[in-house]
Amino acid sequence: MPLVTLDDGLTLHYRIDGRADAPALIFSNSLGTDLSMWDAQAAALDDRFQIVRYDTRGHGGSGVPPGPVSLERLGRDLLALLDCLDIVQAHLCGLSLGGLTAQWLAVHDPKRVARLVLSNTAARIGSAETWETRIAAVTAGGMDAIAETVLARFFSPAFRAAQLTTVAAFDAGLRATDPTGYAACCAALRDANLRPASANITAPTLIIAGALDESTPVAQAQELAAAILGSELAILDGAAHLANVERPEAFNILLRRFLLS
Repeated sequence: MPLVTLDDGLTLHYRIDGRADAPALIFSNSLGTDLSMWDAQAAALDDRFQIVRYDTRGHGGSGVPPGPVSLERLGRDLLALLDCLDIVQAHLCGLSLGGLTAQWLAVHDPKRVARLVLSNTAARIGSAETWETRIAAVTAGGMDAIAETVLARFFSPAFRAAQLTTVAAFDAGLRATDPTGYAACCAALRDANLRPASANITAPTLIIAGALDESTPVAQAQELAAAILGSELAILDGAAHLANVERPEAFNILLRRFLLS
């Protein structure tokens, strides 16, 4: 299992697919998932890109931080991965927490970002109160305490009814996430607010929203699009928070058009 050892001793698990001679495309996962959430995108785009996926710290095969982390810490983890793989510049695609991480990098080290895809995310996700409630629930009851609520936000009712195997896989992955790592990243979301900085993003940017997304509603995507000069906004009908999983074909068409234009 390929790992990067970070400056604080934690390890970051990653996977590389596609063409080694092609432009790098980095995928950053959402809270409560791992790099497998991007399977459909990797399969659809590996003919034109070097696909790099990684597990955000506290998730999947990456190390678990002992306490709360910041968005800056998550951004610097991504930078460390790029440096380890000798990637000078890459396209970035992040969803939800991964989208905030991608925004942070685009703001603080813009030369490393070629094109930016921000899916089902915002400059500010949720409120301090909602994240404190989530942290308390996970700390007291583990991942089982929040799994049903989170899954109901991940996917629309129609998808949950029709795609039982996929939903079960995400349910299992969510429940297997280390509660300490999950709570640590909830703290990053609690404290992160890029509204004052998102207007400084200069990379060509595509923003993707799910019409049924309750976690990062369309209005927040519109706010982000208004802040980032020249950005594009696409809204996927019938999709909730994990729009890339619920509408993979439409999502992949958007990525291919934007990244290869």
